[in-house]
This record gives sequence, C-alpha cells and structure tokens, in this order.
Amino acid sequence: MFSKILIANRGEIACRVAATARRMGIRTVAVYSDADAAAKHVAACDEAVRLGPAPARESYLRGELIIAAAKATGAQAIHPGYGFLSENEDFAQACADAGIVFIGPPPSAIRAMGSKSEAKALMEQAHVPLVPGYHGADQSTALLKAHADRIGYPVLIKASAGGGGKGMRIVARAEDFDAALASCQREAAASFGDDRVLVEKYLQRPRHIEIQVFADTHGNCVYLFERDCSVQRRHQKVIEEAPAPGMTAARRRAMGEAAVAAAKAVGYVGAGTVEFIAEADEHGTAGTFYFMEMNTRLQVEHPVTEMITGFDLVEWQLRVANGERLPALQNDLAIHGHAIEVRVYAENPDKGFLPAIGRLSHLALPAHVAFMRNADGVRAHDPAPVRIDSGVRQGDAISPHYDPMIAKLIVWGEDRAQALARLAAALADVHIVGVANNVDFLARLVDNPRFAQAQLDTGLIEHESARLFAAEAVVSNDVLALACARLVVDETAAETNDPWSLARGWRLNTTYTRDIVFKSERGVHDVDLEYTRDGYVFHHGALHAPLAIVAAQGTRLEVRFADRAFAADVVRDRDDLHVFANGRHRVVTLVDVIAHAGESELENGGLAAPMPGRVIAIHVARGARVTKGTPLLVMEAMKMEHTIIAPADGTVDDFLYGVGEQVAEGAALVAFTRSQ
Repeated sequence: MFSKILIANRGEIACRVAATARRMGIRTVAVYSDADAAAKHVAACDEAVRLGPAPARESYLRGELIIAAAKATGAQAIHPGYGFLSENEDFAQACADAGIVFIGPPPSAIRAMGSKSEAKALMEQAHVPLVPGYHGADQSTALLKAHADRIGYPVLIKASAGGGGKGMRIVARAEDFDAALASCQREAAASFGDDRVLVEKYLQRPRHIEIQVFADTHGNCVYLFERDCSVQRRHQKVIEEAPAPGMTAARRRAMGEAAVAAAKAVGYVGAGTVEFIAEADEHGTAGTFYFMEMNTRLQVEHPVTEMITGFDLVEWQLRVANGERLPALQNDLAIHGHAIEVRVYAENPDKGFLPAIGRLSHLALPAHVAFMRNADGVRAHDPAPVRIDSGVRQGDAISPHYDPMIAKLIVWGEDRAQALARLAAALADVHIVGVANNVDFLARLVDNPRFAQAQLDTGLIEHESARLFAAEAVVSNDVLALACARLVVDETAAETNDPWSLARGWRLNTTYTRDIVFKSERGVHDVDLEYTRDGYVFHHGALHAPLAIVAAQGTRLEVRFADRAFAADVVRDRDDLHVFANGRHRVVTLVDVIAHAGESELENGGLAAPMPGRVIAIHVARGARVTKGTPLLVMEAMKMEHTIIAPADGTVDDFLYGVGEQVAEGAALVAFTRSQ
C-alpha cells in the first residue's frame, strides 16, 4: 500500500479522502491556494504545499504544480477528488509519465467518456438506449437548431464536456433556441474550456438514476446498486438517496448490468458512475431508461452508497490503485436499509439559488460520525444514523472562488420512512449564521408531501414551488420572546460591579418597562418587556404573559413563557437575533440596524449586483424602454450565469459597467427610471 498520497483538491472531499487515508496508515499531502491557506483540509493532512493565488485556474487547475508538489513531498499517488482535474485525461497521463499513480481510471477511459457526444456514440454501438438527439461534431447554429426542430421541443442543450449542471439550457420554443445556445456555449467555455454542445429531447417528467460501478486491474467489475438524484435545482442535485424508490429487482439488475457493460467497453478501472435518465409516470415510477453520461470519478453523493453497502469507497479506490483486487464481487454485495443525502449550500433559494459568500460566524451541526468504517476490505455494516461530510469550520469564509457547499448531511434508516424522519430531525440541528443558506428550504423539501411519497422527477422543485417558496409565516410571540430572552441574558452576562453597567432598569417602588422594537420581513414588532422581581412580563399586541429564563448555556435558552416551557438556540450576530426553534430558522433585527447594501434595488434607481462577478453580456441599448422582466445584462459568478432583469416597466438610462468588467457585490449595475 502507498505510504503517502497527495490530495489534489480542497473542501469536504479533501477532508473525506484524508480521513480514510489516516485510518489506513497512509500519510497525506494537501495543496492549497492563497484563499485556502487556513482551510480545514490543510489542517486535516500531514503536510501541505501552496499552489498559487485564489482563482482555480492559477492554483487547483495547475497540474504541473500539483505533480511537482507530489514529487517534492515524496507522494507516490495523487487522489484528484471530484471536480478540478479529476476527469482531465492530460493530467492523468502526466501523472503516469511522472511515475506517480493517478487514483482513478486510465487516461483512455477518461478520454472515451469525457465527451458526452463521444460517450453517446460509444453507447450507441454497444446498443445501450439513448435519448433521441444530436451528438455530432458539426456545431453550427443552423445545424443544431435544425436538429432541435426535428427532435421537437422542449429540447435540452448540454455542454459536451460538461458536468455539475453547468452549461445546460432547456429550450421550450424554437424562437428561444439561438439565445439559449449562445448562453450555454459561453458557460461551457468558461467552465470547461470547451464550448461544444449536444442537443437532445427533454423528457417532461425525467428521473435521474445513476449506477455506482467499480473495476480493478484484474478484470473484475461490479455495480454497487443505484442512487436516485432526481431532486435538482438549476440542473444540480439537491437530494440523493439509495436505493431508488420504486426500483424493482429486475430493473436494478438491468441497469446495473448495462453500467458494467459500459465500464468494460472502455477498459475502466476504479470508481465510476453511469448516469441514466428515465421518463416517470404521474406517480413518479420510472419507465424506460436511457444512457445519459458516465462520470469517471467518485461522485459527491457516494456516501449514500457507502451507507447502504457498508463499504468505504475511498478505501476501495486506494486498494484498486495499488493493484489489489476488488474487496468484494457482485454476489457479495447487498443493500441494507435506506440512505439520503442533502447538500447544505451557501445560497439563497428565494433569489433563484444564487450562491452566497460570507463568514460562518456560527456553525452548529448534529452529532455525527466522520465516515463509514471498513476493515481490510471486509464489509462492516454498522451505519450511524447521521453522518456529516464538511470542509469548513465555524469562522471560515465562503469565498466567491469555489463551490459554495458548506456540508453534506447523510442519514441512514431501516427504510425510507425512518431515514426521512431522521433527516428532518438532523436538519433541525443544523444552525448557520453569517451566510445565506438553504437549510430551511431543505427542511420544507423533506416535509413536502410529493417528496415524502417518492413522486420524484427532476422538476419536483419547480412543480412544488408554491409550497416550497411560500411567504414566511407571521413572526410568532415565541420567537419574539426568545429574542428578548437572548438580549437580557447577554446584557446580564456583560454586567460588572459598576452600577452604570446594569441594564435591568431598577426602580424604587415600581417596575421598569422597556420598549424593544424588532423588525423582520413581516414588518415591525413593538414589544414592551416589563422587569419584575420574579422575571419579566412580555407585552405584545393583545398578549400579556410572564417570561422566565430557566437556563442559559451558550446559545441554548430554556424559558417558561405563557404557561409553557420550551427550549431553543438563539444566536446573536450584532443586532440580528437568529432563533432556531421547532426545526426552523427565524431572524429578527433591532430597528437601529443599518440595512445591508446590495440586498435590494438601490435607492438611486439602479440595479445592484447580487454577488461579486463579471459582466459577460448586455442585452439592450442605453435609452431603451423595457417592460418588467426584460433581461438587461448577464453576470458570471462561480462559473454560473445570472441574468439581471428589469424590476418594472421603465427606461435603461445607462449601464455602469461594460462587458468583461468585474463587479463587487452590491454595486449599481444599471441606472434605471421606472415608468410613471
């Protein structure tokens, strides 16, 4: 076995690989950019090497620097994780040329499956069913549109070298095709350095089901069952689970055998995923399946497979790369229970899932284990109910340079119902302050009847938007009372022997009533808090109720309020009070807080950049009169495109930035006058 490996990645996957390597007695080398000098993955490894500045193209995508770091530190192998150089055939070949083991498939397999178009041609020769479409070399707009017209709308335009949902556009009408193609090509070129695309029929109710395959250098190849990844936003996965709900044994075997055949056809070695798409009926049951693509790497969602099989797939990768046989063959594999993974992101679901940046001023996660255990290739299936894979800690920053994932939360249950119950409970214990995140959205999604009943397809979030994006409920008196309790607990803790530091409002022969004003998205909340000898009396609207603070430890508060006793976590971040109670996160703010710049349309009539990025296209001319919803310009941030639209009917007076210019978050982009 290797004595030292280099992990050519960052974040949670670098931490994940390091954990298995440590358990196996393998020393690890981290690499990092200037933005990641103090990152968790650097601390997780035995030593670390700086690559360069923050942008990935100047650091994590510099294969020659990574190979030089491996040589300098004596690493015998490189684990690429996923993303970055994990599916780069030139990097895999460069490792081989340098005498360093690439922990992944051979360059020839990456080459064969790296292009979606070429992979589909290969699968067509192997008689694997394909979605109707065009995957050819001619990339002229006229030809691509002609094929779209022939296939029939809606169609899907997809980057040929793509992945992770980038460079994909659904086109519902022929007149929208040219603009969608141009946008897709720009995003594909920016993300993959390759603007080639394919066009295929867009299934109306598709289910995304993928098969985990594994092969060694001794001719053995197995499938470790399936994962359902149908729940997606912006073509990126949100929830993954294994096994796929409603999967029959016959369908599982057929898809598994097709995936193994695909892997063998390209001489595959290591971990890979063959992705299929199937048209679902009105109940979510998958019908005929079609080959979509093969990912020649470990997947983000590999933990759910580990949870139902009991095997550590990173250990399998290391053993296979070392020339060993697979730890188990097909007849040794079985499914145990049900596992679900959700991806906790720094993003704002209410703003089209825009990625967010900021510092994690508070991060609390449920009790968990680091990863599945596996001893010497022998299955040791004893899954903990909750697992967290994360590459950040409290105090770390989510930067604009990389994927904004905060953590993966994985749960296991004897069946899907138990797994769902455990997932809901675990999400209630994920408390994040300092950056917009999707935890509340995930909680609503898990609670959604359609998801709970496994009526799955890739349009579930869009179909259920009325429920999933419902206006926030009225701020309850419980939330306001907890916010008051946090204020007085913190003030009491700050008191000294100086009587002027007292904030309890002592009065002779009378009580003191303090006016506390909060605001939230639901308006202003005026609370009168009366200080008494035995505690407090809370006055808000028609409610007049006693409030007593029973216990306070860290962020945890136990209170008696209005003849009830309950507990919650309340975190104060300057004047924002974050109340985590009953599985939901509510924020109220003291009224003197200054509104954050850039969160809404600027007062001077301009439009603000929702996040740092670069202007890549302008759609209308200065002086143009536009209607509400008209696309004005396109920004690129975190390799994704974000269209800025007119907030109302009006006139575009000026563009304050040109194409190619960098823009800071909150900066005015457009001078705009509303129609009277």
